[in-house]
Amino acid sequence: LFEQAIACIKRFEGWHGNHLPYVGWGHKLLPGETFRPDMSKAQADSLLRADLRKLCRMCSRFGKDALLVATLSYNVGYYRLVGYGKIPKSRLIQKLEAGDRDIYNEYISFRCYKGKVVPSIERRRKVEYMLLYIL
Repeated sequence: LFEQAIACIKRFEGWHGNHLPYVGWGHKLLPGETFRPDMSKAQADSLLRADLRKLCRMCSRFGKDALLVATLSYNVGYYRLVGYGKIPKSRLIQKLEAGDRDIYNEYISFRCYKGKVVPSIERRRKVEYMLLYIL
């Protein structure tokens, strides 16, 4: 499933080229990082895999839903899901923590930009869910 998640991220994220602060397949540069927009595809692939592995470790408490949550957090941000400071915990995380795995609607709800539904993001969420949700 990890390989399917990688392929899905690459497909929907696309190559960022010279769109700083994002490089490769959607890695957001952190303070002190020196990755360049002209990195090779192999370097970007390695970076994406490292990022997703790190997120999987951070999401390991969600058991078989860890990869699904990690894939979502790669795009929307980990703390937007789990909450931090004034950012409340998402409904998706609240349901998973309560043991409720009926999360389709909550997962798909992460399809908006500036309050409006974006069809391409909605397609991405549906594909991610179909590929990575384990019964």
